Amino acid sequence: MLCTYSTLLQSVHQPVDDQRTGTYTRTHQVHIVVLVDGDAAFVVGGDFLDGVLEALQGTDFAFVDNDIVTQDSTTAIIVTCPSSQQVDTLWVNSPMDRLICMSSSHVAALSAIGADSVIRAVSGLKYMSDPDLRRNGVKDIGYDAALDYELILKLKPDLLVTYAVTGTEPTYVSKLRSLGVPTLVLHDHLEQHPLARAEYLRLFGALTGRRQVADSVYREVRDRYTGLASNMDATDRVKVLINIPYGDAWYVPGQDGYMSKLVWDAGGEILGAVRGASASSVISLEQAYKYSQTADIWLNPGSCRTREELAETHHMFARFGPLAKGLPIYNNVRCSNVDGGNDFWERGAVRPDLVLEDMISIMNHAKCGVKEDSLHFHVSM
Repeated sequence: MLCTYSTLLQSVHQPVDDQRTGTYTRTHQVHIVVLVDGDAAFVVGGDFLDGVLEALQGTDFAFVDNDIVTQDSTTAIIVTCPSSQQVDTLWVNSPMDRLICMSSSHVAALSAIGADSVIRAVSGLKYMSDPDLRRNGVKDIGYDAALDYELILKLKPDLLVTYAVTGTEPTYVSKLRSLGVPTLVLHDHLEQHPLARAEYLRLFGALTGRRQVADSVYREVRDRYTGLASNMDATDRVKVLINIPYGDAWYVPGQDGYMSKLVWDAGGEILGAVRGASASSVISLEQAYKYSQTADIWLNPGSCRTREELAETHHMFARFGPLAKGLPIYNNVRCSNVDGGNDFWERGAVRPDLVLEDMISIMNHAKCGVKEDSLHFHVSM
């Protein structure tokens, strides 16, 4: 079942004194209560506020308990991350035309709304799939502990957008802010519903003056996703073995996790997924082997592209059900590059409708034996 949201909206008008930006004559507070998934959240203000208030009436807005304070062209972005109890507030001027993006999904969001020309630099250019980045002369500022602060200052960004892997603010953020670099920490990767991740398109639309375009793109993605999911027959779910060991640990996403939701909405069910959990759990190789004997399909086995390569990865894999029985095996590496970048985690984050389309074709192969070659992110092995 897809997300259903309940929203409680409240608009408060009262003077607010703030030493950073002067005295405000109008304060807006928007409280949004999410009944299902939403580990991260954002709401933006400015001239976007009235549109938010209007759009929220009777719609599915995937955000949690946020306050907005705005005046003129100044926008307060208040990001909450319930899992870490962290609240991050940033005051910015919009629209912006000079952004630095630390996450490939943020690059994809800007590209999806036709705003990729505002990207001045990224972190890990060689891992990015978008070819326009190189054509546009986008710079690489390096990584976490080895950021090129001199280059960042030279680029004079309106905003640097980054992420917190565990929900805790990265250590380099305080240094960036001390240098006067406006820095926004997002938690979109912690969202567990695919549409909740895609909805961050709206934030980037507001920041770049492309709100209407972003809203339109998101509505199209949402409608395609819900339409595809609503047509699925869930009476006979495809049993899915997922992943291979990463290091010494074989991770299986929780039943409420991002990947599990995609598989579920496509008519499948991940074997070993813990009920009621969004975080991944670790299973043993022996447990994975047991699951494989009842699996109809094997999904995302590392970086492998062929059955032969998968069989050589571990001496036990040749005995795993899908390999031993010749059942379907698919991996999300169609759009990966030689350096390890993968468009599945880039464009796929903002186009879950395309990912779901792949998943449905994959599940249908397992059910009906009909193989679909024209997939967006996956390859058949």
